[in-house]
Amino acid sequence: MVSPVTIIVVMGVSGSGKTSLGSALAARLGWSFVEGDDFHPIHNIEAMAAGIPLTDRERYPWLQALGQEIKRLQAIGQSAVITCSALKQAYRESLRAPAVAITFVYLHGERVLFQERLQQRQGHFMGANLLASQWADLEIPTLEEAIRVDAAQPIQALVQQIYERLR
Repeated sequence: MVSPVTIIVVMGVSGSGKTSLGSALAARLGWSFVEGDDFHPIHNIEAMAAGIPLTDRERYPWLQALGQEIKRLQAIGQSAVITCSALKQAYRESLRAPAVAITFVYLHGERVLFQERLQQRQGHFMGANLLASQWADLEIPTLEEAIRVDAAQPIQALVQQIYERLR
């Protein structure tokens, strides 16, 4: 029998701190960490690097690939923390897999904070110029759907808050 699998999806717009929080949370829990950006098709990366926002049609192959990764993790009995913007309700629903407990953690905050972070970030394909399109697409999850944490807080404080909520 396969052990129960839990997946935590750290979500939010670009610059919210998904990777920093996700990797720290995975370390605290002793789980695998999956960087969602690694599952983008090259076309998506090229488009975003050129400053072109993705459409739903372009995002769905990425979401399907992440969904397949969740199924793979389930098959091997491995819990994980995954990063994914998961901007829309439909995107979040597409990630859900049968028999896998998925908890969304939504990094919320002020747009100006995320803009500043993106302007300082180097070596990433997602530029600050795409934040407006992500902000426009964002469908904020309900309190029942996601654990909400303030992206302005230090990472270790956020990890502790989430850890306590999960217990």
